[in-house]
Amino acid sequence: MTTPPRIALIHALKHSIAPIEAAFAKAWPAVRLMNLLDDSLSADLARDGKLDDAMTERFLALGDYAAATGANGILFTCSAFGPCIEAVARAQSPMPVLKPNEAMIERAVTMGRRIGLLSTFPPTLVSMPPEFPASVQVVPKLAEGALAALDRGDRATHDRLIVEASRDLRDCDVIALAQFSIAATAPGVAEATGRPVVTTPDSAVDKLMNMLKAKA
Repeated sequence: MTTPPRIALIHALKHSIAPIEAAFAKAWPAVRLMNLLDDSLSADLARDGKLDDAMTERFLALGDYAAATGANGILFTCSAFGPCIEAVARAQSPMPVLKPNEAMIERAVTMGRRIGLLSTFPPTLVSMPPEFPASVQVVPKLAEGALAALDRGDRATHDRLIVEASRDLRDCDVIALAQFSIAATAPGVAEATGRPVVTTPDSAVDKLMNMLKAKA
């Protein structure tokens, strides 16, 4: 019997941990998970407004640490740090290193050409649209106030603000929920908009499972 692979989950928001653990528990319960959380990453990005070399160095250090613990793959769960994660993927190649959104983007573009992108973290709506292929139209939408509500522990208000914001995306072919922390609102968004909804955790788990099982 082979030992299940070990996946390092690297988080910049504490709210990302529960949704990705739930997605793994549902789709791939045998996998071994480790969580690395540095919530100063998101706070510093929100303060500075841009990614710089110092931030990339911090991500490279996190990637090195995860690899040193024996990880077979790394999944980053915060969607505002794409270029930093790409640097880790180059440094750790050929180990699978996934950006949180890449699997969801691959799924969304098969479902329509006009894609609503819903987020609670403004930098995500800057960094993430360029990751979509040029052949689709991305319609960004910020659920204002939702992340602050979640930080206060008010999940009901967080979820309500996301569902309300999603109604502006009803003319899209598919709605992509840009963060792990909002994945649980997918049923409410689908009901409010009548549109199919894709989430980052489920897409990422499927892709990692396929990549690592193919290597096994």
